[in-house]
Amino acid sequence: MKKLFVAGVLMLGFLGASAQNKIGYISTEELINAMPEADQANSALQDYQSSLQQQGNDYLQELNEKDSLFVKDSSKLSPAAKELRRNDLVALYQKVQNWNQTSQQLLGEKQQTLLAPIRTKALATIKDVAKDNGYTYIFDAAAVIVSPPGDNILPLVKKKLGLKDTPPKTGLVAPNPNN
Repeated sequence: MKKLFVAGVLMLGFLGASAQNKIGYISTEELINAMPEADQANSALQDYQSSLQQQGNDYLQELNEKDSLFVKDSSKLSPAAKELRRNDLVALYQKVQNWNQTSQQLLGEKQQTLLAPIRTKALATIKDVAKDNGYTYIFDAAAVIVSPPGDNILPLVKKKLGLKDTPPKTGLVAPNPNN
């Protein structure tokens, strides 16, 4: 009987505590895109993408020039010199072929580097707003399909960050180096 009483008290305590849970949600993507740091990061990513594209174009131009020179001079070269130039051309060709993948990787790393402090600031502010306003749970709107009713805390977080509550901008997405 004593165990049943303790279980009942615990159950009532749990139900009472869960009834007091305040639930909110936020679109972290929308928040990050509203932050001025995101515009700066996006601009830096576009500049970086352009420099990567230029580097790839330079490699391709170098390959074309060396290939043309090799074709023009091949009749004058010794077999050993031909082999050395051919090996150089093959290495440069492989570098050009692998550049797209390399540039994608470099661009992704740059994006992570630029976005990490922005995400950290956004998450810290979300936590502060949740604590200040008594929210027990905050869900990311993009990650939750079904949930109990909750409050959209985006306006509260924007206010805490000093951002105007404006319509969402387009997402911060890594530029495509193939364009």
